[in-house]
Amino acid sequence: MASDNKLAEKPSLNLAVARNILAAAEAEAMKQDWPVVIAVVDDGGHLICLQRLDNAQFASVDIAIAKAKAAVAFKRPTKEWEKMLNEGQPRVLNLPGVLASEGGVPLLWKSRIVGAIGVSGVKPSEDGQVARAGASVLE
Repeated sequence: MASDNKLAEKPSLNLAVARNILAAAEAEAMKQDWPVVIAVVDDGGHLICLQRLDNAQFASVDIAIAKAKAAVAFKRPTKEWEKMLNEGQPRVLNLPGVLASEGGVPLLWKSRIVGAIGVSGVKPSEDGQVARAGASVLE
């Protein structure tokens, strides 16, 4: 039973990896000429890095962070909440911290959530495309 007293090891997202994730997302946004804000948070929802591309609306700063926090808090892409809302399930809006708009994606390393990426600035599906490009760095 001594092994029960050991703390579990868990991977954590560091600044260098967060920057790589952000760079991959930025590359996708630049390729499409989309003015977005990209936020990367750790597994506690704390901001690690943020990039506001030229001509991105400043409201997208808070929205990108909120999408990333929602994705990590609920351990699922924010697209799922948007889908539920579109299917006539408004109760999802009563859950604290939910942001029912695509663009927040959990970041997985060896099947464990280490953080999330949130993107805002264009259509939700396009935000999601940029977020998935960033998340693909860990695949």
